[in-house]
This record gives sequence, C-alpha cells and structure tokens, in this order.
Amino acid sequence: MYTLHNRWLIAWLQRKLGDRHDAADIAQDTFTRIWSTARTQAIEDIREPRAYLTTVARRLMINHLERRSLEQAYLTSLQLLPEATTLSAEDRAILLETLEELDALLGELPAKVRTAFLLSQLEGLAYEEIAEQMQLSVRTVTRYMAQGFRQCLRVMWDA
Repeated sequence: MYTLHNRWLIAWLQRKLGDRHDAADIAQDTFTRIWSTARTQAIEDIREPRAYLTTVARRLMINHLERRSLEQAYLTSLQLLPEATTLSAEDRAILLETLEELDALLGELPAKVRTAFLLSQLEGLAYEEIAEQMQLSVRTVTRYMAQGFRQCLRVMWDA
C-alpha cells in the first residue's frame, strides 16, 4: 500500500496544505496510524485504498492545522505583551503545558464542535459568523459552544 500510494498521498496533502514537508509528515503519520490499527490482512482487503487514506489523512491534517492555530495564537499573544512583561522560561513552559492540555481537551470534542469552539475563542468570531462559515444554523453553533464549555468545566472540576 505504501509504495503504491505514498507519492499520490503526499501530492494530495501538498495541494491542501501548500507545504511539501508538512504533507510528507502527515502522509507518514497516515500510514503509521493505519498500520498500527489494522492487521496486515485487513490492509490488503481495503477496496478503495485512496478513499481510506484520504479519510485518515484529512483527520490528521485537521489536527495538524488546529495545533498550528493554537501555536500561532500563543505566538501572537506573546508579541502583544509589553517588553517588560515578557514571559520567563518557566512561565513559558507552564503556558505551553497549559496549551497542550487545552489541545488534548479539545481533541476529545467532535471535530465540528472543536472547530466552532476554536473559531469563537481564538478567532473571536460571533456565532452568526461561525454559522455562516461552517454552513450551520446559529442554534447548532450555540449547542456546539455549550458542549465545548461543558467539556472545559468538566475538566476544571476534575482537576
């Protein structure tokens, strides 16, 4: 499967991401994920390997882009800090750990809920803008946001 489809998968991911290195990394992660979760025989029995690879790669690509968005938000917030209040190495490590925990928390949410939550909290979009961008009703966005906030509260109470 790897030799037949790796080059194609990298090209497909590169068209989506615009970066060959990220595409190669995600393609490798895709094959690793498939091999770690399936038996050898099951891999050979896949009728539409490109469709299967595309599905797995798309999910990994979304995770990659969300992580990059979190990292970008962190870097932006650092740039906005006045020079005198720049974070120490210890504070930076604590903030990075917190962002990783937030990423894990958001990773437990369904993809659409996570996307709506990030658009609201990181991008500052109003529910109406999120609904338009995601082609959902405002009511659905409101439910997604409530689900995201409930997850945050659940984690805070468990801590």
